[in-house]
Amino acid sequence: MPSPQSLLLMLFGDYVLDRGVCVFSGSIIDVLGRLGVSEHAARSTLTRMVNRGLLRRQRDGRRMYFGLTPRSVALLHDGQHRVWKVGAVNDRWDGTWTLLCFSLPDAWHRERHGLRSQLAWAGFGPLQGGLWIAPGHVEVGDIVGGLDAEAQVRVFRCRADELTDVDRMVRDAYDLDGLAARYEEFLSRWGDGGRPPADPIAARLSLVAEWLRAIRRDPRLPVRHLPPDWPAVRAQKVFRDLDVALDPPARALAATLLDTRPALPPG
Repeated sequence: MPSPQSLLLMLFGDYVLDRGVCVFSGSIIDVLGRLGVSEHAARSTLTRMVNRGLLRRQRDGRRMYFGLTPRSVALLHDGQHRVWKVGAVNDRWDGTWTLLCFSLPDAWHRERHGLRSQLAWAGFGPLQGGLWIAPGHVEVGDIVGGLDAEAQVRVFRCRADELTDVDRMVRDAYDLDGLAARYEEFLSRWGDGGRPPADPIAARLSLVAEWLRAIRRDPRLPVRHLPPDWPAVRAQKVFRDLDVALDPPARALAATLLDTRPALPPG
């Protein structure tokens, strides 16, 4: 079950993003209740998201409405890009890699940990020591610049020589079992034999939240260098077919459930 914050972000991403509106707190609580989230948990999540700069409050009479902030807008646009533009199946790879090597001073323990975490999030896998690789052209300027490590990092765009066993390199650099397990979990929930919620808006929000969780840490490795019957291929088809079926009834129901007001300029 996705967290209440993930479900709230999906709700705002589907029905608030780029519409210039805020949503009544009571409407939000009603929708989350359809997903088994208690009123107390919903109100606590709204408060935490305001404190984290993900939502903002807007009062209208005695009613409190919630809208998006620049931070949450950017987060939701990134999520939409990952879900709808990029996808989980990299079947159009051009054969190029981004190769990054770094050598940080021994005293830079925090910076080394931060760089490795950021590289993994960006789709890199470790080849050996300070040598990391990612498929395609990956921009790393923000990662390196944010850690003040420009002088210790070198970045190259390259292709593997014919002597390189790319299939083995991928297996060595990435946790393929862990990646596959996330897609298998999604298929067990939403594929044949799964039992998604009967309520269309509950099913739609759960579907997108669980799919985003499955693909969030996927480096989108080239399908040609992955094991046969890679589960992301089946999982993506299941996701897209269900989305086509669930989106119209979910939007129709959301139109009756969500009390919205035009979002006023901050302040």
